[in-house]
Amino acid sequence: MAATEPRPEPARGPGPTPAAPASVAALRELLDLLAADAPAERLARPADRVRAAGAGPREQRAVDEATRTALDISRTLTQHRRREAELAALFDTAGDLAALRDLDAVLRAIVHRARTLLGADISYLTLNDPQAGDTYMRVTSGSVSATFQQLRLGMGEGLGGLVAQTARPYASADYRTDRRFKHTGAIDEGVAEEGLRGILGVPLRVGGRVIGVLFAADRAPRDFTPDTIALLSSLADHAAVAIDGARLLEETRSALVSLNAANERARAHSEALHRAADAHDRLTDLVLRGGGVDEVAREIAALLDGGLAIHDPDGTELARVGTGPATPPEQGLDASRAGGRAVPVEGTWVCAVLAGPEPLGSLMLTGRADLTAADRRLFERAALVTALLLLLRRSVAEAENRVRGELLDDLLTGRQPDGPRDTGGLALRARRLDINLATPHAVLVLGCEPAPRSRLLAEAARHARALGGLAGVRDGHTVLLAPTTEPGPLAHDLAQDLGRALSLPVTVGAAGPGTGTEHLPGTYDEARRCLEALEALGRTGDGASLSELGFLGVLLGDRADLTGYVDRVLGPVLRYDAQRGTELLRTLDAYHRHGASLAKAKDALHVHVNTVVQRLDRVARLLGPDWNSPARALEIHLALRLHHLARRGAQPAG
Repeated sequence: MAATEPRPEPARGPGPTPAAPASVAALRELLDLLAADAPAERLARPADRVRAAGAGPREQRAVDEATRTALDISRTLTQHRRREAELAALFDTAGDLAALRDLDAVLRAIVHRARTLLGADISYLTLNDPQAGDTYMRVTSGSVSATFQQLRLGMGEGLGGLVAQTARPYASADYRTDRRFKHTGAIDEGVAEEGLRGILGVPLRVGGRVIGVLFAADRAPRDFTPDTIALLSSLADHAAVAIDGARLLEETRSALVSLNAANERARAHSEALHRAADAHDRLTDLVLRGGGVDEVAREIAALLDGGLAIHDPDGTELARVGTGPATPPEQGLDASRAGGRAVPVEGTWVCAVLAGPEPLGSLMLTGRADLTAADRRLFERAALVTALLLLLRRSVAEAENRVRGELLDDLLTGRQPDGPRDTGGLALRARRLDINLATPHAVLVLGCEPAPRSRLLAEAARHARALGGLAGVRDGHTVLLAPTTEPGPLAHDLAQDLGRALSLPVTVGAAGPGTGTEHLPGTYDEARRCLEALEALGRTGDGASLSELGFLGVLLGDRADLTGYVDRVLGPVLRYDAQRGTELLRTLDAYHRHGASLAKAKDALHVHVNTVVQRLDRVARLLGPDWNSPARALEIHLALRLHHLARRGAQPAG
């Protein structure tokens, strides 16, 4: 290619230089570019063309100065437009936040707008917890780390904790290496897991109080300019007002809801009180008019729209309406007695009927698995009315018990209240109370600690009525007269039942049975001695008859049944010998007579020692493995002596 011919030098003269038109064009182009809002790199091109056109130094300087001025104007216009956009965004944000009423929605809108305005990778907001003394992560936008989303920052810890503590904005171009802040393991772990580097935090203030911190952060180092910090601070100010407004609105709504609920509760409570008072009046009037347990049960069942059963303290059914037979659950009764309230047990409601700490019975409500608070109080009020009814019934029963107790006292002493002993008159008085003394009766004497003896008498009277007998007090003891042919088992059962009812050991001594009135004073004395023997033997809380005390019964009894005692102790051996013609009784006697020596027994019997061993093994199978224990050996030895005496007395003289 041929070399370019050099341009001829322009003519110099007094007029403008040839480059002057180029500089004028450049200035005009600069104005056009500014008017078109051209980018900064295009504003430098006219000066480059003038320089390329060979303009003189003066013209070149004029174009360069114009270019710098144009660039300044462009930057100023850009800043103004950016500021205008930011202000518009802030106004839009304020409008959006003002339109929101839900606090969670407000918080989500704040962090989303902060992330958008600052072009950040992530934005998040923490709220202060005055009780815990720290600030906790409340909502995030752009976060991917669960650890980061659950962070709590102590006051002064990390960048956010410092903002919350000082109420001043802080920025870090690279938080990981920034030693200005107090780093903690939990915060650094969350920040590292989220991958954050540049972080900016500004306080959320309501008046002079900091309620939280608003953050914008990038996952690369970033220098936050003062304009950026001012922009996020302005957004935080709007956000704090919106948060406080939403909080106040929520509190107002909550207060209105609480007020409405309180009004509804007051109305329901007033209705429940009216219903309960009406029910109480109806039940009380029923009791005072002489209504029975059945009538009260029907009324309660109708009021509560369910089935009802009333039981006494022992679980005996007193009345039942609209439900099948059932026993009050012991666990539910214990809980009701302890708390004085009705308690649910597997779909059934149980309420103890109490007079102070004393149990009078229980109510069972079926068919109402769920009771409202008002119905539950009504059920408990029904238990109070039932207690009143049972107390009235008990007062009547106590009056009757006094009459029956006076008869019992006369029977045990054998006297008439207005004259000498008259057994016919006593029997007639007994028949008036449905007591037939022509059938076998036993006397039982009860003993327990002094404190609950009044309760013991009440329980004994209740058992006496159930048995068809009498109960009263004599010589400081509770005494019971009951029709039975087996006083021992009855005494044992009474001791167990009364002990459970009183939660204390009750000891029962029994004697008899006998018919007529003549034997009763002596039978009472035997029963009292039986009670003393049981207590002396350490059998407190047990019950037995004299005949069950073995040889002690024989010694203590006024009318000892020797034949019966021998049969109870030796009966199996006697019957075995009678049926098989063996000599087990003779072998047993020889064994005892010779001090439990096998060798001496076989010499006395003139048999081999193995024969003695075999016979005694058979005795052990008949009398039990403890036949040779000290206590049983004593009874067997005494029974053998009595058996020999009886046989000797039965043989003819000579």
